[in-house]
Amino acid sequence: MHKFVFFAAGLAVAVTVAEMRAAAPVNVEGFTAVRALGGIDEYRLEANGLQVLLRPDHSVPVTTLMVTYRVGSRNEVTGTTGATHLLEHLMFKGSEAFNDAKGNSVKQYLESVGGDYNATTSIDRTNYFATVGRANFEGFLAIESDRMRGIWLRETDRQSEMTVVRNEYERGENNPIGALDKEIYATAFQAHPYHHSTIGWRSDIEHVPIEKLREFYDTFYWPDNATVTVVGDIEPATALGLIKKYYGVYPRAPKPIPEVYTEEPAQTGPRRVIVKRPGQLGAIIIAHKICPSVHADFPALTVLEGILGEGKGSRLYRALVDTGLATNAYASADVARDGGLHEVIVALAPNAKHEDAEAAALKEIERVREEGVTTAEITAAVRRHRTAALFRRDGTAGVASSLNQWIAVGDWTLYVNFDDKLAQVTPADVQRVARTYLAADLSTTGWFVPQVPAGGGRPNAKR
Repeated sequence: MHKFVFFAAGLAVAVTVAEMRAAAPVNVEGFTAVRALGGIDEYRLEANGLQVLLRPDHSVPVTTLMVTYRVGSRNEVTGTTGATHLLEHLMFKGSEAFNDAKGNSVKQYLESVGGDYNATTSIDRTNYFATVGRANFEGFLAIESDRMRGIWLRETDRQSEMTVVRNEYERGENNPIGALDKEIYATAFQAHPYHHSTIGWRSDIEHVPIEKLREFYDTFYWPDNATVTVVGDIEPATALGLIKKYYGVYPRAPKPIPEVYTEEPAQTGPRRVIVKRPGQLGAIIIAHKICPSVHADFPALTVLEGILGEGKGSRLYRALVDTGLATNAYASADVARDGGLHEVIVALAPNAKHEDAEAAALKEIERVREEGVTTAEITAAVRRHRTAALFRRDGTAGVASSLNQWIAVGDWTLYVNFDDKLAQVTPADVQRVARTYLAADLSTTGWFVPQVPAGGGRPNAKR
């Protein structure tokens, strides 16, 4: 789908009391203690502006180190779309200090110590992470910090990884809803770089020069554009000392990190797109642009997402799946720095007509806009969201990953207090945001229309 290319989960650990209480920051030379909230301490490395988040958890002897770079596909332009993701692959190809020939590459080291590692690329950020035993924390930290400024960027590696990324691109193109979603974003966003998907356009994947990738790396991969998050069995003073040892050798970026200043123009009418490709079943997406995730309206939009399309008791499921129009129907509200999309996604049942399913989905949207929702629906939606959030935070890697999501949109403290904001949402709030954002003139609607290959039978979905 549009938002993520890879995802890895962590080890299972229960939520602890440490998460709920305020931590006591430590004094370590070279660091400024910024704030403490919900068991998480924020520090700033004075020499280069690196942001550090620490959350001690001594329930198990493991530690997750995650580095979040505030660069994603929103920072790409024509010619370099997909650069962040391609660089993610190249970050595993080694450096002068750590490489396969020496037997100490990031993959070799983590596999030798039983570490669980991965990386993900999204619209607003890239993150690299591993969960290791506490005795192996410094070893991984040394390698991970080296990748900030020391990686090899070689044409031979670009060529080999380009084929891997191109295969990922082609797999996405073979997914009907994924292919339609890409067209939805490209149609909904005309000026803002959310227009292009995280994986990029195929021609850019194939032809971007290694010099362009080096320029991109040298622009964004600096300590003052990164957050180091450490969750697990650590002593804060020791962890900060090691972070200073390995990351303190780097200066701030030599030039200011470029800001994304392009704003999407106001939409002046409904937009539509049709994707015709080989397939068996049709699909529909109805999308509306929404506010940034740090905006005061976002909690109500999150509740609206849950009421419309989360679970078998949701309004969309009852209206479309229970009536035989769809095999699945759900809603999704982007967690995005600049404001993404709220989407209603419908996978059509065999022989269902696009226009019938679309009309049923629009009817449910309009019901919320005109009639509102109940307090009971809000309570249930908030409960489901909190339960899902607890599962996502199950383990040191889960906590770091959830923090990473809010770091990307610009305010990590939402990891701690977003549930409190959800609890304050009222029926009037939900109806207000539905009327504000889910208006017909602000919509982008897409149909995936399956086509029968030459010599094939009739498709299972009708136009």
